[in-house]
Amino acid sequence: MKILLIGGGGREHAIAEGIKKSKHKPSLYALMARKNPGIAALCEDFLLEKETEIEKVVEYAKAKNIEMAFIGPEAPLAAGAADALWEAGIPVVGPKKACAIIEFDKAWARNFMKKYGIEGCPAYEVFTEENPAHAFIEKLGDVAVKPSGLTGGKGVKVMGDQLPDLKAAKAYASELLEKGPVVIEERFIGEEFTLQAFVDGKSLVFFPAVQDHKRAYEGDVGPNTGGMGSYSDAGELLPFMLPDDLEKAKKIMKDTVKALYEETGTGYQGVLYGQFILTASGPKVVEFNARFGDPEAMNVIPLIETDFVEIMSAVVNGTLGDLPVSFSKKATVCKYAVPAGYPDKPEKDSEVTVGDIGEASIYYASVYEKEGKIYTTTSRAIAVVGIAETIAEAEKIAQNALENLHGKLFFRRDIGTAALIQKRIDHMKELRG
Repeated sequence: MKILLIGGGGREHAIAEGIKKSKHKPSLYALMARKNPGIAALCEDFLLEKETEIEKVVEYAKAKNIEMAFIGPEAPLAAGAADALWEAGIPVVGPKKACAIIEFDKAWARNFMKKYGIEGCPAYEVFTEENPAHAFIEKLGDVAVKPSGLTGGKGVKVMGDQLPDLKAAKAYASELLEKGPVVIEERFIGEEFTLQAFVDGKSLVFFPAVQDHKRAYEGDVGPNTGGMGSYSDAGELLPFMLPDDLEKAKKIMKDTVKALYEETGTGYQGVLYGQFILTASGPKVVEFNARFGDPEAMNVIPLIETDFVEIMSAVVNGTLGDLPVSFSKKATVCKYAVPAGYPDKPEKDSEVTVGDIGEASIYYASVYEKEGKIYTTTSRAIAVVGIAETIAEAEKIAQNALENLHGKLFFRRDIGTAALIQKRIDHMKELRG
């Protein structure tokens, strides 16, 4: 079977690895904006092209007689890549534009949740003008301010250390309003977690829960990034979660898939990502994404025991409910090495060399290869993943690997450590009373 992977980041490197492990021995092809050396090494052939150039995507897929495609990032989904490939007779793991809107239009997503009574929706309003937005910020008092469109995980700011007071919240809302609609909503207090699922239009197969770390610096301070690292425990739950928390989050995602079909008449086929925050009154929805998370994909894809290509086939054929999908009960810790100075003043074009990373897995993200050497861009460079019986063991494997990446790099040492996880547990105990 010939499979096309669209996208060239760390998430897509993990997807490529999953596809290549299949017993069906598929031939893998890739279309990516920049050559990812990890993906390129797994491919029969690849095309360097912007992933949103839909005509080029379809043209390449047809030229290579592609039988099935997997779309990794959000931008081609928002541009309608899945629709165009299906129209060309190529089944796709990745939702059509009518459903992918749940990620690329946050205003639409909140209005959709409200219309269908989906649990976990905050008090919110959507604004296009400054004065009413400022009045609503005053009314709520403690807010999150979000641009409605795609921002690569970096556009949302919340009251607290990011927006110290109402004046700062209003100023940020005004700044965003110059570019488009803004969603202002109540700020939830709690612990965030990610729940991802394969979806075939009706059935969902859930991955273990993961916790991502958006903040750039240790101790969860500094600007938001695309994600500095993430961890999962051995089993479905995170250490600060109760079984009922997970069941409620799963129900929200099932209700969302059902309502999406009702609203659009289109079945959601691909990966649905629920970003939740666990509060004193249960899980609330921060946002939905229409694809795997990055870094969270790198935590969960290596745990899949079922054949990855068979899961893809079940997604596009609507038979996921008939396929028993299992995961190895291991803990994972993913940590990103990023360019020095990231995210504000990242040093680019710096050479990176990989030493002895031990038992860790390595995933290339935003790097490029020139004359056999690897160089940084301005984005997250390389992710390493430790997999073990416990989070503590997985963290040691990942950290050892980071210490053996050489170059002008920066990373967080605290992700997956006992101290940081205990902080999460204590926080939730305090909130639950």
